[in-house]
Amino acid sequence: MDLNELLYRQQISLMRAANAACAEARLAHRGLARLYAERIARLCGALRIATLPVSAA
Repeated sequence: MDLNELLYRQQISLMRAANAACAEARLAHRGLARLYAERIARLCGALRIATLPVSAA
């Protein structure tokens, strides 16, 4: 997956977490967003791109 796809999927996960109907769904989507954030950080490190702090609130 390229950087744009990872960023897109992370944002979708954060939006789904914010609109989740139950706590379990919210936690699942937040977890996905965190995993995408980790992959983004690794990819940016490999490409030597500075990353901004990402909130998975």
